[in-house]
Amino acid sequence: MDIQTFIQDWLAAGNAYDIDLYLKQYHKDAVLDDPSVGRSFVGHKGIRKYFEDYFIGYKTQTRLVTLEIISKAKAHIEVEFTGAFPEGKIGGRFDFTFKEGKILSVKADLL
Repeated sequence: MDIQTFIQDWLAAGNAYDIDLYLKQYHKDAVLDDPSVGRSFVGHKGIRKYFEDYFIGYKTQTRLVTLEIISKAKAHIEVEFTGAFPEGKIGGRFDFTFKEGKILSVKADLL
């Protein structure tokens, strides 16, 4: 798995609001933990809700700032979010764990 290409494709799907392609990049048992919203989202159903509420709902666009590949199964990115939320622009980060070429877990947070 080429993590750099995977992350670029994941960001492109999110920025295009292509929810089906976005969800295909998550393992069926994936967990997305986001302390900035105070909860975790489990499986495709939960992650769909997260994406609809915080990305589609706020017209969020995400720009990659840095990518650190930690291992074949882990990566950390820092991003810049812009959208129709009060700040208009804010930093964020994602810590990924991959399994079988998909996201198994991700911790998302604002900077």
